[in-house]
Amino acid sequence: MNGKRRCDIRPGLRVLIVLKKDQRTGKLTEGIVRDILTNSPAHPHGIKVRLESGEVGRVKEIFCV
Repeated sequence: MNGKRRCDIRPGLRVLIVLKKDQRTGKLTEGIVRDILTNSPAHPHGIKVRLESGEVGRVKEIFCV
């Protein structure tokens, strides 16, 4: 699953995000969602989240549970 729809993402999910500093390289960071920061139902670049580690970025992939 990709991370472009807010309804697919909830706190506690394990996801891959791209941090702002890594947007050029596309390097992904794995973590657990703590907060959903995007209010709109969808975003073309991915829903912005805060991980439990405190890092903020846009969801690129959601791990299936």
